[in-house]
Amino acid sequence: MAAAGGVAAGARGDAAPPDAGLEARLGHRFASSSLLEAALTHPSYAHERSAGCGNERLEFLGDAVLGLVVGRLLYERYPAWAEGHLTRARAALVRGSALAEKARDLELGRHARLGRTEQRSGGADKERILANLFEAVVGALYLDAGLEPVVALVEREFRAELDAGDAAHARDPKTRFQEWAHAAYQRTPRYRAEADSGVEEASDRFCVSVELDGEIWGRGTGRTKRAAERAAAREALARVEARDGPRDA
Repeated sequence: MAAAGGVAAGARGDAAPPDAGLEARLGHRFASSSLLEAALTHPSYAHERSAGCGNERLEFLGDAVLGLVVGRLLYERYPAWAEGHLTRARAALVRGSALAEKARDLELGRHARLGRTEQRSGGADKERILANLFEAVVGALYLDAGLEPVVALVEREFRAELDAGDAAHARDPKTRFQEWAHAAYQRTPRYRAEADSGVEEASDRFCVSVELDGEIWGRGTGRTKRAAERAAAREALARVEARDGPRDA
């Protein structure tokens, strides 16, 4: 029987099946599990099995829903911003690289159903595939329960970017801190894991510090190592701004 996204049921290959841990990270328990299955099914997997278009339709829907939700949240947060400023901020938040990072935080790649060629070429960590997975999952959330779980997901996963108040600051904090470190010290920051609680659903499972020139500049916690590293970079950037004043990028 075909799933809601146009994918027949079948073996998952090397992917981990959706589980309570994934739903906990998404903040939503699906009434229709076939929607989540379809969202995680890359076209290469579906094509190998002559089973429809994979997650492409859900990706299409999720792209539109995500743009709506991010636009609404920016509109509500920043009433003084003109249309052009809002448009630039939204574009920064929903660009492919940003969505891929959110997909990594949610560990979507671990659950993705990929064709054999994509599996062999590391497709589970390719930026475009991850960004498309994120959009498809947003589409699945919307079809399963409307806008509410999508708004909750975006507010949670994009909190720092939404609160930054400027499209430039929506850029990845690790990139921004590294650029500053190269300019100021001609060195690359190093991230070191300090703790792992082992509790998969914990929002502060990992603790990471960022070091530069033999000094710890920031610490951060997160559900994944990548999230903790970005939190540490944000703390380091806050230290830079406290010392040198706000930065434009």
